[in-house]
Order: sequence, then C-alpha cells, then structure tokens
Amino acid sequence: MSRILVVDDEEPLRVLVARGLTMDGHTCLTAADGAEALDTLIAEEGRFDLLLTDIRMPLMDGIALALAAKQAFPDLTIMLMTGYAEQRERARSLDAIVSEVMTKPFTIAELRATVMNVIERSIG
Repeated sequence: MSRILVVDDEEPLRVLVARGLTMDGHTCLTAADGAEALDTLIAEEGRFDLLLTDIRMPLMDGIALALAAKQAFPDLTIMLMTGYAEQRERARSLDAIVSEVMTKPFTIAELRATVMNVIERSIG
C-alpha cells in the first residue's frame, strides 16, 4: 500500500491515526510537530505517498509544514486535519497544494475512507 507520514502534537491521536491507517496495509511513520516531520521528509528524501498533518501545532504548524514540504517535494500529496474552524479557513488558501482538509473529530472509518480516496486521486 502507501507510505504515510502522520504528524500531530497530540500523541494519543497520532498513535490512533497511524494504527487505523495500518489496518488498510499502509506503512506509517509519525512526527510530533512540523519541524520533526520536515526532518523526517528530508531524511527519507520525500519517499512518502501522503503527508497527513494537523494544522495547529507548536514550533512549525501544519500550514508552514505543507508549504515547506511542497517546495522541497513537489509531487508529495498533502492532507490536513484540524479541529478549529479558523484553521480550516486558513487552509483554503492552500487548495493548490493540499488535497483534503479533514475536520476533527472524525471516526477512524471516515479517516480511512478519506485517505484512500486522496491516495487514489493522487495516483489517477
């Protein structure tokens, strides 16, 4: 299946999301913030099928991460998650580089279906 980098500063959610996606056969690496995620992307030379990141995080938020990741790895598919309406509005300006913005809370079934859809769209 796909290699996914899951980024969220809330460890329980990060672990839950990664575990849920592995149920579909995806390989997931995780990062606790945008800076750690960017380091992982660079170390792995961008070899991910999807960057799935929360928007609101300390150090480097998901929007800054998305911009830096897309600049370094233009073919990387990016999906954002947020529980904040104002963050979702900020993400609208990124429509050209972000495939999807999921609103928290979501079920694992909703997440799995959305991730599958985003990956299928990026391949097709």
